[in-house]
Amino acid sequence: MAVNSPDRDHWFEDVADHLGGAYLRYSFTKGTRQEVDHIVAALGLEPGMRVLDVGCGPGRHAYELARRGIATHGIDISQTFIDLARNDAPAGATFERLDARALSFDGEFDAVICLCQGAFGLMTANGEDETVLAGMARALGPGGRVALSAFSAYFAVKYFATDEHGAEFDADLGVNHEHTEVRNEAGEPRTVDLWTGCYTPRELRLLCRAVGLKVDSISSVEPGRYSDAPPTTETAEFLVLATRR
Repeated sequence: MAVNSPDRDHWFEDVADHLGGAYLRYSFTKGTRQEVDHIVAALGLEPGMRVLDVGCGPGRHAYELARRGIATHGIDISQTFIDLARNDAPAGATFERLDARALSFDGEFDAVICLCQGAFGLMTANGEDETVLAGMARALGPGGRVALSAFSAYFAVKYFATDEHGAEFDADLGVNHEHTEVRNEAGEPRTVDLWTGCYTPRELRLLCRAVGLKVDSISSVEPGRYSDAPPTTETAEFLVLATRR
């Protein structure tokens, strides 16, 4: 399973260091405005509200929310991504390096988002995803809302388990392991290992219930194509909308 460098808290930090700003060149980052349009409407977000962005990366969702008058605080385990996010951040968008497994916020936010395999989706050890989700729930004020995306176990088994590039799905842990090439801003390639926790809608409902969240809906989504479509086996991600009990 994932092995960290000696001075790192999570395996993704090395990947983020290599990618740097090139992360935002990848196609899955190009649908930010549509994704935020959907999240704002679905969660009933309004100017003046406060949002916590867990696993914010270089800050693309936080930027878009802040431009709409919604104060957003992004956290990420990668200092490289936090430094990028702080560069030219719009008013209302703030960032700090923080491990999502150690969230200490208590009722400070109207909503919490965790999108595009941010933090929650990159946890591979048993119990870590629940720890992240519990911290997200604690960060909400009464009646606060969560928007969480998670990779689909159905999709992983149907498509990645036989992937020509050698992706492997661990049926016991529900983790997809991909050996792939990423390029930095200079175009220099590096072959890296990526691990993604995968879920069914039933598992997501059970996890939410365990941390005091009431699931309002689960939909099938793709990057840049968020909607209220019911869960299927044909899309890579599920989007969970939930409310703190």
